[in-house]
Amino acid sequence: MTIQELLAQFGERYFQALLTTYKLTFFSFILAMVLGIIITVMRVSPVKPLRVAAEFYVQIFRNIPGASLLIILVYALPYLNIVLSYYTAVLMATTLIPASFCSEYLMSGMNTIGLGQIEAARSLGMTFMQTIKNVVLPQAVRSSVLPMTNLLVATMLTTALASQVPLNPQDLTGIVSYINTHAVGGITAFLISAVLYCGTAVIIGQIGNQIDRKVRILR
Repeated sequence: MTIQELLAQFGERYFQALLTTYKLTFFSFILAMVLGIIITVMRVSPVKPLRVAAEFYVQIFRNIPGASLLIILVYALPYLNIVLSYYTAVLMATTLIPASFCSEYLMSGMNTIGLGQIEAARSLGMTFMQTIKNVVLPQAVRSSVLPMTNLLVATMLTTALASQVPLNPQDLTGIVSYINTHAVGGITAFLISAVLYCGTAVIIGQIGNQIDRKVRILR
């Protein structure tokens, strides 16, 4: 089938798939950022058990394949009487893994902060959490805009895991399987999804570059 024929027959499904991908990407990235910040604070905490637990989390979820995690969430957890919806399982898989990388990027951003600023905050009587909230995290986030932009793109691509479960509506990868099951879409069906992925990634990259130019810390 040609591109025009595919879009004429499945255009609405492609649009729904694009919205599903965007929805998963948005919620996964927001949750990954929140969880990543919490994990990062734990990693620099003066409480050793928190540091150990956070490092363990990062080492596990930074190195586990997304498909394997999804299999555990969908097919293994029911044996423990924990049954998740397909959407929830996909959302968890696309959040837990990016959160570990988010923490790594924030830790790199923290390494750009001079020790003198931390000592100055302590000399002013700031507590650990006050120092993290008012001095460390704002600068770490500003220094990590470009890595976080890449993480957002990676999170979008990770949502392709949704194609491995019967999610409705489907994502941009799942729609390709649907089309090739009901018609002869061939490589053209993949091409349309690839263009939508790439186009979105380019837009995200441009926005990230603009934000980085505005908030970059000149040293």
